[in-house]
Amino acid sequence: MNRDEKVTLVSELNDSFSRAKFTVVADYCGLKVSEIQKIRVELRNCDSEMRIAKNTLLRRAAKDTDNAALNDDFVGTTAVVMSYADPVAPAKVIAKFADDFAKFSIRSAVLDGEKISVDELVALSKLPAKEVLLGQLLSVWNNVPTGLVQVLTGVPRTFVYGLQALKEKKESDN
Repeated sequence: MNRDEKVTLVSELNDSFSRAKFTVVADYCGLKVSEIQKIRVELRNCDSEMRIAKNTLLRRAAKDTDNAALNDDFVGTTAVVMSYADPVAPAKVIAKFADDFAKFSIRSAVLDGEKISVDELVALSKLPAKEVLLGQLLSVWNNVPTGLVQVLTGVPRTFVYGLQALKEKKESDN
C-alpha cells in the first residue's frame, strides 16, 4: 500500500469515525473469512459496518474525533465496528457473534463519545429495539387518559348505582 492509498484510507476512516454514534473495537484473530463476512452482512442490515485496517492508520483516523479514546485498544488484529444510527441493533449483533464465536472478542466501545465497558455493551444489547420502546411509551401515554376518564366517571357511576339501589328498596317496601 503506497502513501497515497494510506492517506485516502485514513481520510475515509476519519469520516466514518466522525459520523459514528457507536464504535466497537474487537479482536478477530482466528476467524474464517466466511464468519467475518457473516457479521458484516448482519451489521450492514442495521446501518453499521465493520472495517479492518492497520492499527497505525486507525489511530491516525480516530485522532480528533469522539472515538479518540479507543487509540489504546488498537493493538493486534483489530476490527472496528461503526454504527451510524441506533446503537442497540449492532450491539445485539456484536454480542451474539461474540457468544457464538469464542475467537471474536470485544475489547472496548464508545457510545456518543463516552468509552463504555464490555459489560455495558452487553447490557446495551439486552435493551429492546427502538420500535418496541416507542410502542411501550405510546401504550403508557394511551393508558393515562383512559385511567383518568375511568376515575372521573367512577364517582357519578357509583352515585347512580346508589340511587338505583335506593329506588329498588323503596319499590320493594311498597
